[in-house]
Amino acid sequence: MRRVLIANRGEIALRVLRACREMDISPVAVYSEIDRDTLPVRLADAAYCIGPSQSSASYLDIEAILRAARQAAADALHPGYGFLAENPGLARACESAGLVFIGPPPEVMRMVGDKVEARRLMQKAGVPVIPGLLERAADAAAIAAFAKTTGYPVILKAAAGGGGKGMRVARSEADLDAAVRGARSEARSAFGDDGIYAEKLMENVRHVEIQILADHHGHAVHLGERECSVQRRHQKLVEEAPSVALRPADRDRMGTLALEVARVCGYRNAGTVEFLLDEKGRPYFMEVNARIQVEHPVTEMVTGCDLVRAQIEIARGDPLRIRQDRLQPRGWAIECRVLAEDPENGFRPSPGRIAALRLPAGPGIRVDTALQPGDEIPLHYDALIAKLIAWGRDRSEALARMRRAVGEFLVAGIRTTLPFHRELLLDPDFVAGRLDIGFVDRVMPRLETAMREAGPDAEVAAIAAAIHATEEAQRRAPAEPARGPGVWVTAGRRAQMESGLLRRPPV
Repeated sequence: MRRVLIANRGEIALRVLRACREMDISPVAVYSEIDRDTLPVRLADAAYCIGPSQSSASYLDIEAILRAARQAAADALHPGYGFLAENPGLARACESAGLVFIGPPPEVMRMVGDKVEARRLMQKAGVPVIPGLLERAADAAAIAAFAKTTGYPVILKAAAGGGGKGMRVARSEADLDAAVRGARSEARSAFGDDGIYAEKLMENVRHVEIQILADHHGHAVHLGERECSVQRRHQKLVEEAPSVALRPADRDRMGTLALEVARVCGYRNAGTVEFLLDEKGRPYFMEVNARIQVEHPVTEMVTGCDLVRAQIEIARGDPLRIRQDRLQPRGWAIECRVLAEDPENGFRPSPGRIAALRLPAGPGIRVDTALQPGDEIPLHYDALIAKLIAWGRDRSEALARMRRAVGEFLVAGIRTTLPFHRELLLDPDFVAGRLDIGFVDRVMPRLETAMREAGPDAEVAAIAAAIHATEEAQRRAPAEPARGPGVWVTAGRRAQMESGLLRRPPV
């Protein structure tokens, strides 16, 4: 494997690019017109435009991606996550084109990628599954008939994807038509397939997933669990490894169950088996995500295993370098997803230009991002702009490091979810690990109050004001060179004084 085309964008494209570099593999980027100047494009050995900003005409266009692979003379393709990552059509197209697909074989992707078929398969194998339809729902009437047998609420899910996309809750029959329309529309946009199914909505449960790796030589391992219960509208906001809910015996049992899932479907490469854990600690199979997960860094931090490198090694036919009996997770890791959203206004999207950026560092801190000052954050794609990961010897130390890192993280020019994370990390229920999938909805009123009382970040406000003042001064300034301090320095000092960050000298 000499050259890998990365069929994605943003931080995951950069993450794969770096893994390729370390393995002496040439990375090739693709980009939509709006992503032309992004960091992965600049750092790749070659980059090809695959279409306009709309994902349907670029990152979801299999023909455009394969055309770029041919132009680049790539011999492998990494799909990242999202977009076409779980689309068996892409895996089959790669196979037909003589490209190595860095992921599961197309027949396995089809099997587990169709969430309905995966549920049928697991139920047949004796794996406990959430009560739900075992066929795609033809219309709202089919879901209404199911709900009559199980009772409301029910949850509608995309049959062809995961990641929280294409999901809607119906708490009564009156909600069904709108829920079906919303789920189908989002599923079509995210995965190119509007098929949906329904499950009984389980509440007061934890979302816990198991990371697996399986090679082509009959070896498979699980790398422990990730706690993913801190979520809003089925989108994960914070993940951690391990979970406070699992004892060693529970961990072994769930790991064994995940490996049985992998065996039943003939899984290869990296994947995640997702479960809901009820109040008695009983796991229920939810789905298999046949790709690298957004939250893979927390597993990497506690196991020392480079999951993207492992993906590439498995795809080129290497046997797994790790064995189950040698896996010794160490410490605790927490990940905060930093989104371009305004948490004080219902997590409304916050597109715009990154005016200034300061990334945290120090012991135990990792930041996965492709952000650069001056980048435009568009509305066209997922709002994730960075992942902040903290590792500690135990959960207490990981939390302390994460609090420090959130305080150091500065993004000016757009609103982000950093204020939400700042308050969440102080919440007594979060600190105690009292979590379930309804946690954020319950604590959000008090977090919103805390965010309002804390007010805007003074440093971010000062920088934004300084940049605005500088741009105004430059616009109005005469053409001849100015004397004395530059407009940036003057504007910056003025903004800092006005914000209280810089004291005026005594008279």
